[in-house]
Amino acid sequence: MALIPATILTGFLGSGKTTLLKRVLSEAHGQKIAVIENEFGEENIDNDILVADTEEQIIQMSNGCICCTIREDLRSTLSTLAAKKRKGALDFERVIIETTGLADPGPVAQTFFMDDEVAESFLLDSIITLVDAKHAMQQLDHRLEAQRQVGFADQIFISKADLVDANELDALMHRLKHMNPRAPVETAHFGAVPLSQVLDLRGFNLNAKLDIDPDFLKADEHGHDHHDHSHCDHDHGHCAHEGHHHDHAHGHHHHHDDDVKSFVYRADRPFDPLKLEDFLGAIVQVYGPKLLRYKGVLHMKGTERKVIFQGVHQLMGSDLGPEWKPGEARQSKMVFIGIDLPRDILIQGLEQSLA
Repeated sequence: MALIPATILTGFLGSGKTTLLKRVLSEAHGQKIAVIENEFGEENIDNDILVADTEEQIIQMSNGCICCTIREDLRSTLSTLAAKKRKGALDFERVIIETTGLADPGPVAQTFFMDDEVAESFLLDSIITLVDAKHAMQQLDHRLEAQRQVGFADQIFISKADLVDANELDALMHRLKHMNPRAPVETAHFGAVPLSQVLDLRGFNLNAKLDIDPDFLKADEHGHDHHDHSHCDHDHGHCAHEGHHHDHAHGHHHHHDDDVKSFVYRADRPFDPLKLEDFLGAIVQVYGPKLLRYKGVLHMKGTERKVIFQGVHQLMGSDLGPEWKPGEARQSKMVFIGIDLPRDILIQGLEQSLA
């Protein structure tokens, strides 16, 4: 049986996760989706799209989807769903897990890797985070969970963008990009987003694509605090920028020093595989809880193929990717997203792992 793709939908309180979910369910023509809700959601899915409001944990919806509330833990809920699907008692093709507004998506994501039974049936596709434009700045200032949700995301949607002016929206986007330069940020009007931006994003696939927002890599030309990021050091073949206090020069000078930061590293010299493995292994052991997401496409000594690695917290995986094309610049690119990451230690260790 093919693995069942799973999407984690997370987001700030009041950001409209349920609206987005309803939209996906009504638009998912011909797709049967199982929705798992953490039952302390702000509002549960309206009963009008449910066939019957029964005591049963799993409810059939009128559009052929099913909805189910987590009473125990996610692991047992997923196992139950997979077992029922195998027996033919339930028919669904994919799962969307809606977390509560205060949830840290980390443990939810880890369930798909740590638990053999879950990993045999499901494939984690991506984490989608909804950000409420009106209250986002305040929530990011005061709630580490909100920052974590941004750091974990493979795709970020900003809801209620019509309630703020263009400058505020721009500042918010800028802030989100610096916390997480690998997730596309889009605005979503009342949950109206194309299904292609929600499902099958392959955020957890080991693939050779590493999309880092190009604006993030251009050193900000607006005369900001340049002491905050080291300039390119071409002698050592690395280039690092860190999303510290950045804002567009639209006259806002409120600098946000978020706990969740991203750090991008690039090197032209190849890595020594053993040294890099030792260093990354040590970093993940020590800083795993603070590392939210990390990914790299690497130029390794001794192979003509790209090496791709990515991870969540302490869980790291790597794979051989496609061959470097003739004439393609063989450059390693990595992005680390985490809480108070030790940038100097990372740079030093990565430098020392080069061949």
